[in-house]
Amino acid sequence: MPRSTDRRVSPLVIFAVLASATASISLLQSLVTPVLPTIQADLNTSTTTVTWVITAWLLTASVATPLLGRVGDMAGKKRTLLIALAAIAIGSAVAAAAPSVSVLILGRVLQGIGAAVFPLTFAIIRDEFPPHRLPGAVGAIAAVIATGGGAGVVLAGPVVENLSWRWLFWIPAIAASVIWLLALRLVPESAVRTPGKVNVVAAALLSGWLVCLLLPVTKGNAWGWTSASVLGGLALAAVLLATWIWVELRSSTPLIDMRMMRLPAVWTTNLVALLFGAAMFVTYAFLPVYMQVPVSTGYGFGASVTGAGLLLLPMLVGMAVLGFASGPISRLVSAKTQLVGGAVLLTLSGLILVLAHDARWQVSLAAGIAGVGMGLAFSSMVNLVVNGVPPEQTGVASGMNTNLRTIGGSIGTAVVSSIIASHTTSGGLPAESGFTSAFILMTVLAAVAVGAALLVPTRTRIDRRTVVVAEEDPAVAVATS
Repeated sequence: MPRSTDRRVSPLVIFAVLASATASISLLQSLVTPVLPTIQADLNTSTTTVTWVITAWLLTASVATPLLGRVGDMAGKKRTLLIALAAIAIGSAVAAAAPSVSVLILGRVLQGIGAAVFPLTFAIIRDEFPPHRLPGAVGAIAAVIATGGGAGVVLAGPVVENLSWRWLFWIPAIAASVIWLLALRLVPESAVRTPGKVNVVAAALLSGWLVCLLLPVTKGNAWGWTSASVLGGLALAAVLLATWIWVELRSSTPLIDMRMMRLPAVWTTNLVALLFGAAMFVTYAFLPVYMQVPVSTGYGFGASVTGAGLLLLPMLVGMAVLGFASGPISRLVSAKTQLVGGAVLLTLSGLILVLAHDARWQVSLAAGIAGVGMGLAFSSMVNLVVNGVPPEQTGVASGMNTNLRTIGGSIGTAVVSSIIASHTTSGGLPAESGFTSAFILMTVLAAVAVGAALLVPTRTRIDRRTVVVAEEDPAVAVATS
């Protein structure tokens, strides 16, 4: 039975508000990627610096997602959802009015806090929907997230060419404000709470090792890969990572539950999420840039922002259709099979880009295949994780999965940005070899994701006793999977 304390609000109305919230934040993942060259020129900054417009969002989301997911489980999911939506509105307004790239990055940091909408949405849905409707609702929200990410790439062009790149932030600021009011009025506060406290030390360590990793990776070409700054930063990242894991394992209220990660259904699906995140952001962030490279380079298409978006339209269609069809398909095909299939299709997409990216139709075909793969994988990942943990841990578990995908995206974006920046033509434009290397990396990551998906247990639904025992004895978790 639904656990809502307010029976007057239909679950469909709640779903509509939550879907709007997730769409608004998922658009922000990719809305600016096609216009990075435009922003770079307008704000007079470098390629590596403007990439932080993406990386800053991903980095903040990596920390805010589990942190506010935990706060929501403790203090109230609706209350925390309103905080996340407010962060989107304020951050978007700051970014829209930014006079410099530094202020723009600050706005993106504030927007990244809003990524907590993802786990909060899944947790509210699980609280409010009856069990038999839960898989379809979860799959639909996952499809909204996936489609929103693809839609950002397509919609950016018309907005920029008819208004300006700043409206890519004004529009989300207005939309988030309206959704905030709707959520305040229509989304009930859940009665399901999980006692505990927020692990601030773990949050600081998580953000610390990510910054120490991503900064040297993105600045490696400028600083020198063997310089003290790069090597010292990477060494510090390794120390902070080890410390973070140690703190999480010893904590009674971990930010990312490493004990839960021992459950086969959880750690395997989360590993796929990490790899998928890194691979998919090659498609999101760098295919639009590739398509806009001038024809004078000998390989570029010289597409406008709108043209690049239209070439990626098959990706959006694939993500939308397969994402929303994942729920009905699950009656015939298991979530694990869908996850494996999605990873295989993403691998195939990467192979096409490696071997054939000289014609527009080849890139569009690869993008469409990637979209189908992502649509299948996103919905199945969420269902595998949500069905693998007790209801009171839904926020933490779904947040963990989303978070690892975001971490993968931030690392993948930083690495690929560095690769492309290190391969330039005599005129300072990106060289084809840099993009080819990026496509190879995407393919390898997707192929490893296939192997990880095959390790996901077929049976994923567990009860509370399994989690408690597994936290005390990991061998039990393996035996009960």
